[in-house]
Amino acid sequence: YAEKKMINVLVSESFWFQKRPDPDLPLCVEQTVLVWIPLCFLWLCAPWHLLALCQSANLVVSLLFLTAIAHLGVTLGEDFGPNSDQSSINAGVYYANPVLFAVTWVNRATFIFIYLNLKGYVFYVVMCLLYSASLFLFWLLLVVCDIFPFQTLLRENPEAGAPFLSRITFNWLNSMVLKGYKQPLVQEDMWDLNESDSTAFINERFQHFMKPELDAARVRFQNKMKKKSAKTRDSAQEDPQQSGLSSGLGKGVSQDVLMMEEENYPSSWLITTIYKTFKRILIESVCFKLLEDVLTFVSPQLLKLMISFTQDKSRYAWEGYLYAVLLMVVALLQSLTLQQYFQRCHVLGMKVRTALMAAVYKKALVVSNDTRKESTVGEMVNLMSADAQRFNDVTTSIHLLWSCPLQIIISIVFLWLELGPSVLAGVGVMVLIIPTNALIATKARKLQIENMKFKDKRMKIMNEILNGIKILKLYAWEPSFQKHVEDIRGEELKVMKKFAYLHSFSILTSCCIPALVSSVRDVSNDNVLTAEKAFTSISLFNILRAPLAMLPMLIASVVQTAVSKKRLEKFLAGEDIDSDIVRQDPSFIQLLCVSSVNLDIEPGQLVAVVGAVGSGKSSLMSALLGEMHSTKGFINIMGSLAFVPQQAWIQNATLKDNILFGSPHEEENFKKVIQACALAPDLELLPGGDLTEIGEKGINLSGGQKQRVSLARAVYSQADIYLLDDPLSAVDSHVGKHLFENVIGPNGILKNKTRILVTHGISFLPYVDKIVVLENGVISEVGSYENLRASGGAFSKFLDTYAKEQSNQGNSETVKTSENADEPQKGQKLIEKETMETGQVTKLPSPADFQVKLGVFLQYLRAMGWGYSAMVFLIYFIQTAAFTGQNLWLSDWTGDSVEYYNMTYPSWKRDTRVGVFGALGVAQGLFVFLGTLLLANASINASRILYSRLLNNILRVPMVFFDTTPIGRVINRFAKDIFTIDEAIPASLRSCLLCLMSVLGTVFVICLVTPFFAIVIIPLALIYFFVQRFYIATSRQLRRLDSVSRSPIYSHFGETVSGLSVIRAYKHQDRFLKHNEVTIDENLKSIYLRIVSDRWLAIRLEFVGNLVVFFAALFAVISRDSIDSNVVGLSVSYALNVTQTLNWLVMTTSALETNIVAVERVNEYTQLKNEADWVTDTRPPQMWPEAGRVQFENFKVRYRPELDLVLHGITCDIDSTEKIGIVGRTGAGKSSLTNCLFRIIEAAEGCIRIDDVDISTIGLHDLRNRLTIIPQDPVLFSGSLRMNLDPFDKFSDEEIWRVLELSHLQSYVSGLQEGLQHKVAEGGENLSVGQRQLLCLARALLRKSRILILDEATAAVDLETDNLIQNTIHKEFSDCTVLTIAHRLHSIMDSSRVMVLDAGKILEFDSPSNLLEKEGHFYAMAKDAGITLESNTHL
Repeated sequence: YAEKKMINVLVSESFWFQKRPDPDLPLCVEQTVLVWIPLCFLWLCAPWHLLALCQSANLVVSLLFLTAIAHLGVTLGEDFGPNSDQSSINAGVYYANPVLFAVTWVNRATFIFIYLNLKGYVFYVVMCLLYSASLFLFWLLLVVCDIFPFQTLLRENPEAGAPFLSRITFNWLNSMVLKGYKQPLVQEDMWDLNESDSTAFINERFQHFMKPELDAARVRFQNKMKKKSAKTRDSAQEDPQQSGLSSGLGKGVSQDVLMMEEENYPSSWLITTIYKTFKRILIESVCFKLLEDVLTFVSPQLLKLMISFTQDKSRYAWEGYLYAVLLMVVALLQSLTLQQYFQRCHVLGMKVRTALMAAVYKKALVVSNDTRKESTVGEMVNLMSADAQRFNDVTTSIHLLWSCPLQIIISIVFLWLELGPSVLAGVGVMVLIIPTNALIATKARKLQIENMKFKDKRMKIMNEILNGIKILKLYAWEPSFQKHVEDIRGEELKVMKKFAYLHSFSILTSCCIPALVSSVRDVSNDNVLTAEKAFTSISLFNILRAPLAMLPMLIASVVQTAVSKKRLEKFLAGEDIDSDIVRQDPSFIQLLCVSSVNLDIEPGQLVAVVGAVGSGKSSLMSALLGEMHSTKGFINIMGSLAFVPQQAWIQNATLKDNILFGSPHEEENFKKVIQACALAPDLELLPGGDLTEIGEKGINLSGGQKQRVSLARAVYSQADIYLLDDPLSAVDSHVGKHLFENVIGPNGILKNKTRILVTHGISFLPYVDKIVVLENGVISEVGSYENLRASGGAFSKFLDTYAKEQSNQGNSETVKTSENADEPQKGQKLIEKETMETGQVTKLPSPADFQVKLGVFLQYLRAMGWGYSAMVFLIYFIQTAAFTGQNLWLSDWTGDSVEYYNMTYPSWKRDTRVGVFGALGVAQGLFVFLGTLLLANASINASRILYSRLLNNILRVPMVFFDTTPIGRVINRFAKDIFTIDEAIPASLRSCLLCLMSVLGTVFVICLVTPFFAIVIIPLALIYFFVQRFYIATSRQLRRLDSVSRSPIYSHFGETVSGLSVIRAYKHQDRFLKHNEVTIDENLKSIYLRIVSDRWLAIRLEFVGNLVVFFAALFAVISRDSIDSNVVGLSVSYALNVTQTLNWLVMTTSALETNIVAVERVNEYTQLKNEADWVTDTRPPQMWPEAGRVQFENFKVRYRPELDLVLHGITCDIDSTEKIGIVGRTGAGKSSLTNCLFRIIEAAEGCIRIDDVDISTIGLHDLRNRLTIIPQDPVLFSGSLRMNLDPFDKFSDEEIWRVLELSHLQSYVSGLQEGLQHKVAEGGENLSVGQRQLLCLARALLRKSRILILDEATAAVDLETDNLIQNTIHKEFSDCTVLTIAHRLHSIMDSSRVMVLDAGKILEFDSPSNLLEKEGHFYAMAKDAGITLESNTHL
């Protein structure tokens, strides 16, 4: 609000109205213009006020003056008080406004004083009229101007201004609940967060406490390691052989297992950090929980008084009514305190999750490469999703760790008072159970570690499968990977089953304890059981039941969280990137250590870095960015950096945002960059121009377009130093020439900047200032082009070998897969359509959309198995019957105290009573155990079936689905939705069944005892129903908004991790942190309202439950003459139990309804339309194709029925062993042609015949297994090198070594310690791009089919590697038909024939020499690339 900027701001358009769906003014206008208008008006009317003021206004004026002073005082307190934050001082306007108001009211007081000295009645009347008119207009203006500030206040959060009663009953949420019931809620309806709940505030506090705690933990860890190393040294001297063996074994153990078995990182600091950060809210929740626990034990004492009242018929009726009212008041107070406790606990859970997510994101931005290699992207996303969520879940119930033992102790104390020493026998039973629970917890922890290991492994491979799905389809490798995933899933489900069985056993112990305790107590107690004792004890046992049931669940939850704690501590305590490697020193770059590299680069120089595959070019770039680990040496860099990586990193944003990358928009500079980077023609093709939304990983851009956008981003940033890691490899020669001349070269727009260019293109080398030649990580030569040529060294020989080829090098297209002119548009349309459909679901649904269909429940039950489902329901019903029967038996038992009054109680009678009571109690426990066991089996069965269907279908959907669906969306089905089906749905279903049975049992017993109660049931049920309907409509929408707003958090995180080097190079970490905070805040808005909506419902439902207690007690008082005291005790003790049960029923029903959406989402993907069958009844001959002849007959194809044709009637014959080059400008349809051969796209008309077999009549795998492709993007999967070459284990090791030799990788692989079993990192990151491409060649050599397709296979390799690949192909595939999509024209000049495509049609198809003679389209392309008929003849 800086006043000096006021004039500039006033004239700007954004000052007046914000871009929102509802009209609103910025806060700046509300606090300035709208405050000053009425004040100015009042000052303008001051002369009239001076003459006429009413004395009665004196008090009002004084109060208004005091209000203005108080406002000023509050502002001063905020800025300069003891708890003030000096970083955020209030704007000047917050001081100016109260001063203006104060002066105005003083002005009025002065006027009043003057008026008192004026005389004359007529004059007085006239002046009063004038004064009142101006004052009326003043108040009117004030009200009108306060409309917008009031609207802002409403939107910000009505909680802040809510009165006390509204806050404790959550009435301030009514408007949102009503709105959610009437219409679907959208993100814009969410209220702003309180500042203390915002991500920025939480993260700042968490980081403030985390730093000293982590530093202390690091010191402890270092001391521990010093002691350990001293011990190891001593033991090594004693037994050197054993020491060597153990270290060797250590290398073979996976990181995950090591991490869990031995803490080799600073630990035990996260919990203390969380405690210190959220200490206040923790203490508040402790106070509320303590108060609620105390109130819990008041009700049994009131019940005792109530029973004693019904026994004594001579006591006054008002006593009974008083007890009934007191029961309700206590229950009401208990409800209010419990909900305040829950509110704080859930908000605490939300804040802890937020703090951890923000901390993981922040850490990911600064983490060192060594630490990053230990965690894959999938594992890091797991830290943010699963592990942070576990902390959220456990935090909400953390107080039960002290509350459960406290409740147990108080229960025992009260039971002692009721029953005397006999209760000790029961306590003995409980104590014996404790070791059992401890044993279960230890076992559960081990299982949880194992489970997380399998989950990570499964998600890692799923991530890779989805990223490399096209390769799997082209090679027909889906079955191998499907089996691999299903094997991991099988192991995961085994562990889950063991965990479920353990959980069932712990439930058995907790259910049987009350029955055993009471049975032991009754056996040891010779006295006759009275109603007073029995039902007070029963109420106390009901209280005891909750903590005993909660403890095993809490222990399981704490165990799971302990595993998550270790994972988070390991990641957050990981080593940060060393910021001291890159120094800022005026001597500019003096460089660095990649083996032994010394290099000086002067400002403004253009330096080329050349070298063979794996020589360390990209490592040099990483070192300059400070990304490499430095063993010695340093880097000096003066000025800002811009970086263009070898594989372009594109954000899921508009094309314009990708280029601006956070910089302010300057239209002239932007246009200049677009022209220089050859993006102007692409913008014309894209439907939205520069505002076209780019999909995840640039899915609707081709390789060349992505690279040019990446270069444009660097150029627009106007940095001092440009690191360009081979940006010209993905574009053709004339575009490469354009980029070099207009951007990189001596006359480009970067001519005065320092540029370091990694390149394989020799044609650019004469124009650079300096050339650096790298060999095995060492600089072999440095100098200018002329000097290096003259020196006759390695570079000179290299040039002699490749100069001719390079001079003849040409390229046929700009971009990778823009199959036709409509292609970008096609991708764009599809993605927009998907977004629009998603928008419909999340933004403008009809209320019917939110009714989770009964069919989804039935689908889940069907997956569980109808037999299992029916048995589970029946067993839970029998358990409820046993519980009800036990209490009815007890009620009847207490009648014995009247029958045997002052008589000896027969021992046989007591034994029968105790025996039946105990048996029914144990039966309950056994039935719950059996039900939980069956439910565990059934739910694991459902998990297996649903996952198997999902995986099976996803691997069979057409490629177009993956082109148009963000991978994050598919991953979400395999991660979050499957997690929900595995863990959340079974728990919700069990709780829901138990609650439902409990409520039915309660209503049955109360109606049985006091039939009057049936009258009240209907109105109470109606209240309950309406409250629930209102809540469920809003709650479900809030949960869906939570899901929708959660996905962008993970998408943004995944995107950030993959583009980390770029973000760090541009120093944009803070901007990405801010974006992450905004994204999490959007999610928190719906989470916070969901938490409050749960409390809103609970208060109202508990009020219904409290009314049940009141009416049960009231009817007991009214009917006291006609019913026995033992029956009253039964009725009221049941009623006391119903409050919580009703609340839980709605919660679990709602949770089940929300969670079952996961089944709906998974089923949606199991019903996607599949591609053709993998194998059909029509099988080709065993040796097919023998000749390798390919015929296209009037072949037409389109990507989707509604889109235009991509290929327009292609007809041609390719003979056996012919070598065909396929060329064409951007969008000619070359890649579409190869996709059609593999039936990635199906024909719209016509057919393709291979050796006279129509490929559309055979199965996809029969076709794809007989063809071979070397794709442009070399995709590898994590696993061994052998698995990457031969996933089905079809070939022997000898055959694999032979193809490695042919693909020039034998020396590299044999030099590896593990040889063929060498572990390939995720995406093949531990191999260079060239090595990956050679592995793809090895795959092709291994398959050795009669038809080979090269899809621009040598685009990313240097000339030497390109030469090796070409020679191997010529030699090994001489008897095969080879189709080559040309990237470098020289590579197809020796083809039998060249096919020139344009707009999906064949323009020319002849030998290269004939085409050059014709001087047609091919001639023009060759001329552009510097190829002539003479040079071709020479070649």
